[in-house]
Amino acid sequence: MDFSQFIGILVFLTVFTIGFWLMILLTTFILPYWIFGAIKEKLTEGKKSKDT
Repeated sequence: MDFSQFIGILVFLTVFTIGFWLMILLTTFILPYWIFGAIKEKLTEGKKSKDT
């Protein structure tokens, strides 16, 4: 294995690892926060429209 193959493997592993941890972050924190916020906003808008 020469140097360019080694660098290619390192770049692939880096991109794969970044993608893996980004997917974990999205599924555990960002998506639930977004869904909960959307539901909460819909409920508060519903209460405001009933009051007026």
